[in-house]
Amino acid sequence: MNREVDLRYLFRPRATAVIGASAHPDKIGYKLLHNIRASGYAGRIYPINPKVKEIDGLPCHASLAEVDDHEIDLVSIVIPAKGVYDAVRECAEKKTPFASIITSGFSEVGNLAEEQRIVALAREHGVRILGPNIFGIYSAAAPINATFGPPDVKAGNVAIITQSGALGIAMIGKTKIENIGLSAIVSVGNKSDLDEADLLQYLVADDATKVILMYIEGVKDGDRLVEILHRATRVKPVVVIKSGRSKRGAMAAASHTGSLAGADEIFSDVMRQCGVNRAETIQEALDWCKFLSCSPAPHGENAVIVTNGGGIGVLAADACEKFQVNLYDDTETLKEIFRPVTPEFGSTKNPVDITGQAQAKEYEAALEASFATEAIDAVICLGCETATIDVDLLEQSLLRVHARHGDKKPIVLSFFGGEKTEAGIGRLRTAGLPIYADVYQAVSCLGAAYVHYRNLKNAMATPAPVDPPVIDLPAINAVVERVRNDGRTFLLAHEAQEVARAAGLLMPKSGVARNLDEAVRLAESIGYPVVMKVVSKDIIHKSDAGGVALDLEDRAEVLDAYEAIMHNCRIHAPRARIEGVEVGEMVKKGTETIIGARRDASFGPVIMFGLGGIYVEVMKDISFRAWPIDRGEAMAMIKEIRSYPLLLGVRGEERKDIDGVIDTILRVGALLAGCPAVSDIEVNPLVVYDQGHGVKAVDMRILLYPPKGASHA
Repeated sequence: MNREVDLRYLFRPRATAVIGASAHPDKIGYKLLHNIRASGYAGRIYPINPKVKEIDGLPCHASLAEVDDHEIDLVSIVIPAKGVYDAVRECAEKKTPFASIITSGFSEVGNLAEEQRIVALAREHGVRILGPNIFGIYSAAAPINATFGPPDVKAGNVAIITQSGALGIAMIGKTKIENIGLSAIVSVGNKSDLDEADLLQYLVADDATKVILMYIEGVKDGDRLVEILHRATRVKPVVVIKSGRSKRGAMAAASHTGSLAGADEIFSDVMRQCGVNRAETIQEALDWCKFLSCSPAPHGENAVIVTNGGGIGVLAADACEKFQVNLYDDTETLKEIFRPVTPEFGSTKNPVDITGQAQAKEYEAALEASFATEAIDAVICLGCETATIDVDLLEQSLLRVHARHGDKKPIVLSFFGGEKTEAGIGRLRTAGLPIYADVYQAVSCLGAAYVHYRNLKNAMATPAPVDPPVIDLPAINAVVERVRNDGRTFLLAHEAQEVARAAGLLMPKSGVARNLDEAVRLAESIGYPVVMKVVSKDIIHKSDAGGVALDLEDRAEVLDAYEAIMHNCRIHAPRARIEGVEVGEMVKKGTETIIGARRDASFGPVIMFGLGGIYVEVMKDISFRAWPIDRGEAMAMIKEIRSYPLLLGVRGEERKDIDGVIDTILRVGALLAGCPAVSDIEVNPLVVYDQGHGVKAVDMRILLYPPKGASHA
């Protein structure tokens, strides 16, 4: 089905109906109808309820079919679950483009079959479903408040898409308290049809929307969401809150919405890949949305901290590192700008310390200098309440500066102190200044602005030409088919090596010996030292079975190792079918990394990179990306791991062959994407040598999906 959909009439319905409208004020059907009327909606409104004649002066109809209006664009359904199918059939017969199913009792409680039956009917007749299990939709464009949340929504330029109904209703009230105006708030609930990606496409093109906030519990069509987020964040800031970080939280999210919550590490890295700001808390998300919707965008990377206290300035510098805000470090220019307003015992280095004796006039002068200097692109103004500062005068100075320059450069403020300071913060926030009680809260907002600044910068850059790696898919699929015909869902070592060679990966030289003479001939052709491993589909953990021998230096050691491996494995697994012993090159030491790829339940093919070897499960120093990626994105994921400096060379070591790592990442990703039967790939370790000396995939594990109707072997 074509997923592109014109949502104009969802957000600007010419006429609307409520199936299940009620005359009882305590019923959802009453509150929703009341909210539509209270929102100033200028379109035609049709309550549908066969049991009453009118509701608050509006005539009621027994069914949608009775309404003589062919422009009903949005029908809200608020009846028990058992009647929803028939209600959607009425929408289909009326050719209504959108049905908002408020009713719960579907996939979120295990009733998936009925939900699918409703969606199938709707799709057959061109009706798009919002929900079920939602609180509705508010759109300032109409305006229409077709929700059962608060009636008095503040209109503005922030759009919210929420998977949680109760949390979304609470957000309506919270945004009003925070003085955040909404262009729209849409509840998606079970996402049986319309989802975040559909809504994003509309909101990105909506001139009234400046910032988009999404609350997500689970992702169903992740590869499509990634594609649309990539485009969306190059136009407008997107902020996401994702619940289900913990194992227990993920389980609760899945049971709450019927969606499968993916691994949180994958979600975070994919959101970063897309240019999304992921917030830790609702308050943080709202802070970012308000700042992004009201403040000017930065025009460059240079930020300056102006403070009256060294300690709070250092905290801000730490926060800048965390939220990737770059501090301007041209000491001579800073000295020229701030020396006139800084005492001799202060500091003109960044953070600029105008000292604890600074009064309102020093603050005002320092801020004026910051805004007047083209070299400074953003300002962080901090302060601690002292016995000498007049808080009221400072408040007036900050208001004057913001009135003169607030639309020129982004500025965040944070002041720490007692009752007077707290009261002043409250008044300044009410006046529209981005002021916060905590330094990290302030700097995080500026960090969110810089994420969007870099998204726009990347969007304007000319993309590098992409040369996808050439891999021999027919040869790979032939190996996979042989394995499946053998009834297995895993590849043996020599089969994985065959696939690796077809994918262009450099593996250690090796071969399978079926007797002593073959073992010696292979060892001598490869060159000593060699390693030997048992080859058996019945022995997965070779070391435990005594099926591995390392650092074999000559013919005698190879002969002894072959006999020892065969003896150990027959004792350990008497019934095991042993095909022979793999003789392989003993790989020289290097930096051990890991590259993995798997099909994620939410995002489809994903690729992983990290510190490898035996410590990967302990250190978990890894990063993820949704496939496809290019060389630039592969480099970005390499840089994200904490161990990245090891690849640059430490303590006099040479820089490692990072290009070889990138090439391997792209080949492993292409292998997974091009072979649908493969579920998981792991190259561990990928040994990385000095620059120019390449990489070597020492061990490769490949798992397949079981045939339909079967289970993993």
